[in-house]
Amino acid sequence: MERFKSFFKKKDKPDPMKTAGDYVQSRTPTKLKDKRPERIKLEPHERTPLPKHLRRMSAEDMSGMSVGSGHKRPVDKGAGMTKKGVAAYRRRNPGSKLQTAVTTPPSKLKPDSKAAKRRKAFCSRSRSWTSERGKAARRRWNC
Repeated sequence: MERFKSFFKKKDKPDPMKTAGDYVQSRTPTKLKDKRPERIKLEPHERTPLPKHLRRMSAEDMSGMSVGSGHKRPVDKGAGMTKKGVAAYRRRNPGSKLQTAVTTPPSKLKPDSKAAKRRKAFCSRSRSWTSERGKAARRRWNC
């Protein structure tokens, strides 16, 4: 009977004057407190840069690529990059997975094909594009 008395004892109610953080810290076992590593805050220049394939396109990646050089399409032709432009970008950025536009009409694509998924992802990602080039690129992708 003695060992069941502790089970039926009233539990400690949390003090309403304590904050949630204080309550959690008081309940955290001391073993865990000692093992938690302290977070070190690094300055931006101390952080390791992302690998090239994980970074977004920057202005320097696109420098020298223009409509005149044949790397980009003019707005009236649907904007976006040409095969030549994609090849030049991939030479500059090894490991890049950049591809040209999916211009096949959606009715002719199988719904679960890779091309249909790429088109759908591009259309949802570029929904907020309002510039003339952006609108032209979306038309080319049949968005």
